[in-house]
Amino acid sequence: MLHTAIITGLRVSELTDLTRDSLHLGAGPHVTCHGKGRKQRATPLTPTAVTVLREWLKELPDDPAQVLFPGRAGSRLSRDAVERRLTLHAATAATACPSLACKKISPHALRHTAAMRLLHAGVEVSVIALWLGHEQTETAGIYLHADLALKENALARTTPPGTTPGRYRPPDPLLAFLESL
Repeated sequence: MLHTAIITGLRVSELTDLTRDSLHLGAGPHVTCHGKGRKQRATPLTPTAVTVLREWLKELPDDPAQVLFPGRAGSRLSRDAVERRLTLHAATAATACPSLACKKISPHALRHTAAMRLLHAGVEVSVIALWLGHEQTETAGIYLHADLALKENALARTTPPGTTPGRYRPPDPLLAFLESL
């Protein structure tokens, strides 16, 4: 479920509404969902996600209407249930990556992660907006706060040709001249 959330960037309600019938794992693998405003959209799946989901389907009844990520009773998970599961797995992950312990990881953070992964891969903001099911490109900007690595890459692209990146170190004669002024 968490892998699917990170790959697709689905909202929690979209994720918990998925059924077996929402998955299309053949050629052009994708998941279809009903987003805000009852608009249907399709989101592509990676080969790894397809493999994981195929294995997961073996655990579920062979009913197209079966909830894809059911709770104990087999019914749709609540937002709180998703959040509890995420908190549990985040705590486990924090043992291997201690910096996670001090971070607030929410289901919405997984959506943000999907957007940032796409941005780092060079995907245009307009495509990311469509991917996330936004009506307007500007709405996707909420998720796309450029991090330091993106800013450094942008700055590196502005370096004049023929110069070496890094801090400028003036030659000694220039320093001597400036001090003599």
